Amino acid sequence: MATDLSNIRNIGICAHIDAGKTTVTERILLYTGKNYKLGEVHEGTATMDFLQDEQERGITIQSAATTCPWIHQGREYKVNLIDTPGHVDFTIEVERSLRVLDGAVAVFDGKEGVEAQSETVWRQADRYLVPRMCFINKMDKMGANFEYSFNSIKKRLGANAIAVQIPWGAGDDLKGVIDLLGMKAYEFEPDSQGAIVTEHEIPAELLDEAKKWRHELIENASALDDELTEQYLEDEDSITVAQIKKAIRKGTILRECYPVFTGSALKNIGVQRLLDGVIDYLPNPQEVPPVKGTDPNDEEKAITRPHDDDAPFSALVFKVVSDTHGDLTYMRIYSGKLVKGTRTLNPTNGKREIASRIFEMHAKDRTALDEVGAGNIVAVVGIKNSITGDTLCDTDKPIILERMTFPEPVISMSIEPKTADDKRKLSEALVQIRREDPSFRSEYNDETGQTIIAGMGELHLDIIKSKLVRDMKIGVEVGKPRVSYREAISRSAENCRGLFKKQSGGRGQFGDCTISIRPYTAEEAEADGLKFTDNVAFENKIVGGKIPKEFVPSVEAGVRQTAKGGVSAPYPLINIKVELTDGSYHDVDSSQVAFEQAGRLALREAVSKAKSLLLEPIMKVVITTPEDYLGNVTGDLSSRRGMIMDTEDKGMIKEIHAEVPLSEMFGYTTSLRGMSQGRAASAMEFEKYAPMPANLQKEVIEAGA
Repeated sequence: MATDLSNIRNIGICAHIDAGKTTVTERILLYTGKNYKLGEVHEGTATMDFLQDEQERGITIQSAATTCPWIHQGREYKVNLIDTPGHVDFTIEVERSLRVLDGAVAVFDGKEGVEAQSETVWRQADRYLVPRMCFINKMDKMGANFEYSFNSIKKRLGANAIAVQIPWGAGDDLKGVIDLLGMKAYEFEPDSQGAIVTEHEIPAELLDEAKKWRHELIENASALDDELTEQYLEDEDSITVAQIKKAIRKGTILRECYPVFTGSALKNIGVQRLLDGVIDYLPNPQEVPPVKGTDPNDEEKAITRPHDDDAPFSALVFKVVSDTHGDLTYMRIYSGKLVKGTRTLNPTNGKREIASRIFEMHAKDRTALDEVGAGNIVAVVGIKNSITGDTLCDTDKPIILERMTFPEPVISMSIEPKTADDKRKLSEALVQIRREDPSFRSEYNDETGQTIIAGMGELHLDIIKSKLVRDMKIGVEVGKPRVSYREAISRSAENCRGLFKKQSGGRGQFGDCTISIRPYTAEEAEADGLKFTDNVAFENKIVGGKIPKEFVPSVEAGVRQTAKGGVSAPYPLINIKVELTDGSYHDVDSSQVAFEQAGRLALREAVSKAKSLLLEPIMKVVITTPEDYLGNVTGDLSSRRGMIMDTEDKGMIKEIHAEVPLSEMFGYTTSLRGMSQGRAASAMEFEKYAPMPANLQKEVIEAGA
């Protein structure tokens, strides 16, 4: 297979749940020769959905990686492909995949167009500056409408979408695709599973429409290149296909445009042309900017690494999977080479790691490699002390690559082992799951003796429970899901004193500090140049040595620990700035422990003065329902303290956008099904934290106390 960097494409397939990502991936595996039998999601035989839960539920839960060859215009290319989940509970899988990809294919449903989770995925790709192309799938569906879906990409995502294809027919009459660059129609033979593609002239009845779309294509492509703009104004017909492709490639890599393809993966229509588009328009590793990082010995010093085999080795760990033969650590190699048996450095924790074996992955199957160069995505065995987001690099030329950001869990529940043996196995299993899934948290509460697990949604925790019981054979009982609330303050409080004094014969304990607190945001912290760890900023404003320098970190530790555990309620205190303004000490009795306790007492005093309030997670909910049930659905949302933000017409279907507290949404899917005779559907994702009504705050605080 090709190893020249210009012949490599690192891409991901991402979209809203049920848009057909995994089906697109299965077709790619078939046409690239990686699979000889077609896997189907609805039959539970999809190659990339190899977990039992994925096959039973018909959804993708974890991202799966594969490497496959594709021959385009006589050259062999190597496509590293990651299929990502669409369900919002597994958004972390999309996040970590996008971080290491050079390009992505966003898949849309030809009938629905842009849906709720499509917007989330698009925003994630924006955050990691990932060039994209679009595939409007499911054009064989009843009611599929290419123009509607295409316009929804422009309108709802604000994207400069450029159609390079239009469908030949729609619904049951879908025959193939019309290529607007070459102005030819392509038919995909059903008997050959779409492998035999026949070129035709564009049918007469579609010629005018194709010309209209082609004019738009040339107009939009010309706007991406100054020379082409002049040529377009002088003589549109003189512009060649090669010039159009070059302009769109340049615009796609700079994220100034997004080429749009179409077809039906299920009916085997359009996937080969999509693969050609991946080669034509998405960047190779050398066409994306050098990866950025910092010097481990000087955080202020920025370093870059070029995508080059001869540069010092650097790679980012983006996934860890427990395996019977040892943990598989997935990594993207940005620079240098990795040879089997090489010793590398994890600069985050200072540990040395040995890459004892290197594999090129194909879903759950693998091919052993002796060495691998820049621009590749591989799995390595032998890495013991590195987790998702860590950097591995040359021991002599350290660099810390930019870390990923992981969302905070919004839902938790208690989990109890059934036997003493289960208890021992459970603690080991939870450590393993935390390594694999950075959006999962677990902690043991000493006071209640309960283990609490937390995640991104009901489905997320349900999958974890299933993994513990079925895959790890651990007997557990789980409690009801609980919402992860947060505590905040509504106003500032000045001169709040914490005095810790203990005298019990011999040496005593003495710590005395005065603090001020105020509401504070991450944006303010960034502007002020302060660290905003766990949404708390701390600033030392002591002058004249009223508290010796060695005790200031102890005050900060006391403040931070107290904020983490909550003050008025057992929920983390967030969005505050604490200023240490005054204090006193004793030459003999003062200690780090005493000042830590003083910091705790001062924060408790400050929060009582600053009037704390409880914040609850608010979810963005998108519901699609036939018009007949609109009244039922909106009435039900109001009864759940929901606020309807927008209602959109989609033919006979209404799409409702609402913001609803998570605590009111447990079991919502079942009740929505009931009130709409199974015809309404909903998607939900975390939006923000917002203050709770005072009467409900009291109930929650009493229940949590």
